Amino acid sequence: MSKLLRWISERFSKNIQIRLTGYFLLILLPLVVVSLFAIEKSRDILYELAVERTQVALSSTMDYIDLALQNVEEISTVIAADPSIIDLLNKNGSNLPPEAIVDFSLILKQLSNLNSVNRFLSQISVYHQSTHMLISTDFGGRRITSEPQQEWLVEASRANGTGLRYMLADTQVAGGTTLGTMLNTDSLSLARAMDLYNTDRQSNLLIMTFNKNKLLSVIKTLLPSASTRITLLNERGEVVVGTDPRGNTEEQPISDNEMAVTIDSEYSLWRLTLVQPKKELYEETDQLRMFTYTIIAISILLAVGTSWVVYSGIASPVHKLSRGMKQLSNGKLNTRLENKRKDEFGFLIDSFNQMAMYQKHLIEDHYEQQLRMTTTELKFLQSQINPHFLYNTLDSIYWMAKNYDAEEISEMVMNLSKFFRLSLNKGEEVFPIQESLAHLHYYIRIQQLRFLDNFMVEYQITEESKPVLILKLMLQPLVENAILHGMEGRISGGLLSISSWIDNNQMVHIRVKDNGLGMEGERLHYIQNELKQMGMRSFPSLSQDEEIVKDLFGLRNVYTRMRLYYGKQSDMTISSVQGEGTMVTLSIPLDHCRENLQHQLGHITS
Repeated sequence: MSKLLRWISERFSKNIQIRLTGYFLLILLPLVVVSLFAIEKSRDILYELAVERTQVALSSTMDYIDLALQNVEEISTVIAADPSIIDLLNKNGSNLPPEAIVDFSLILKQLSNLNSVNRFLSQISVYHQSTHMLISTDFGGRRITSEPQQEWLVEASRANGTGLRYMLADTQVAGGTTLGTMLNTDSLSLARAMDLYNTDRQSNLLIMTFNKNKLLSVIKTLLPSASTRITLLNERGEVVVGTDPRGNTEEQPISDNEMAVTIDSEYSLWRLTLVQPKKELYEETDQLRMFTYTIIAISILLAVGTSWVVYSGIASPVHKLSRGMKQLSNGKLNTRLENKRKDEFGFLIDSFNQMAMYQKHLIEDHYEQQLRMTTTELKFLQSQINPHFLYNTLDSIYWMAKNYDAEEISEMVMNLSKFFRLSLNKGEEVFPIQESLAHLHYYIRIQQLRFLDNFMVEYQITEESKPVLILKLMLQPLVENAILHGMEGRISGGLLSISSWIDNNQMVHIRVKDNGLGMEGERLHYIQNELKQMGMRSFPSLSQDEEIVKDLFGLRNVYTRMRLYYGKQSDMTISSVQGEGTMVTLSIPLDHCRENLQHQLGHITS
């Protein structure tokens, strides 16, 4: 995080455009913050209003459900204390004579009349302990033959005393049987003992079952959408009735993306819960928020665009001048800045261009003057050697060697004389490759005599490359390195190969190759790196290297002269394999050899 902040700080302090953009965005920041705050505040207000409105509706519905429960409970009290029904139940014993069936029919008739009075009841049932008959307004009557079920019904009558108990359809009775299976219902039921005011009452049980569809119709009126669910739970948290499509019988957890409103009944301790997705509440505000985001995005784009326009009009010329000054300080003397402006910045850019042009002329004049002085000094040093004296002396040594039959010495002196005759020649500074190799062969023959012909030389010169002009003595240092470092220590079998060819009529390549000892990888890497460093420097510094270097004199000399006279397109590559030999290749632009070289040399030596 600290690195990111540091990077942003550096960019902000060094880039005018970023600062301008930041300032414009800073102006927009209060508007953006206020807009977002207003949207979030409106969402909160909308949420609070929705909760308040839902609470009122739920409270009204819960009161209605409580009244329905009170009405059913009052009816249950009337039935449980009705003397006629109690007498009909008590006078019948364990047998089931026809008279008992008539009595049960009368009880069923009274229950049906009471069931029709309340629309929330689906059926009323009475369990007669003595005959084990279950009388119901839904299926008439049937005898309970299962002893566990009989015991459960008796226990249910005795457990609550004169009180009442609400039971769900999935309440376990006995043997895996549920209350809903026994009564053929899937709804809530109310159970209480018969003959409330008799302490010696029989264990007869009254069961009143609610109409599930009626309860659903009451709570469904509260649903604002199809994705909203509402649930009525009893005091134990069990689902009495609900609109959950998954059919869960327990209260489900509420997610963060839902609004839940709950009302508890003080009478029944039941709970009514409505759960609605928040996205339905925020649908309109989400559209408003999207419009606000769009406006913010457009504002940011306008801020960036405005900062760019301001930057282009004011800061861009300053940045352009700064970039031009950096290029000029790096030695790019041809730096020119494009200028189409007519204001003060245009005048400043024109002044910079004129300054760059004057500076280039001054540097070029100074460099040319130094180059001329160096050339003059070289010519002066060469003129100090009297060629005629040297030629006459070598000629005398040659004839003395002939008189004493020293053939090898005489041949060596003759080749040396021919080599110096061309090397100290004050005339042409360039020669065709063919003539340069003929002159170079004099030096090679001297070295063959010195090393007792322990190596051979071969020439592979293409016809098209023979007339190409190259600098005098440019190959001699390369051949000298190949002989001294490659052939030294060999008794025989040495091979020196010199080749030249033209590539795509653009570059002429000259290669010097030997089959000597080669170089170690570390030494080869060092030489290649030194040449790479020299290639990255400007022309004046190439000649200055000779004052500080301690090795590679021959390679540096050849590379410096080649880059100085043939330009940056020329190159020298070196490859070597230890135990196999070394190969040095010079690559020179062909057009410089044919046209520019003579003009440059004539200009330098004039």
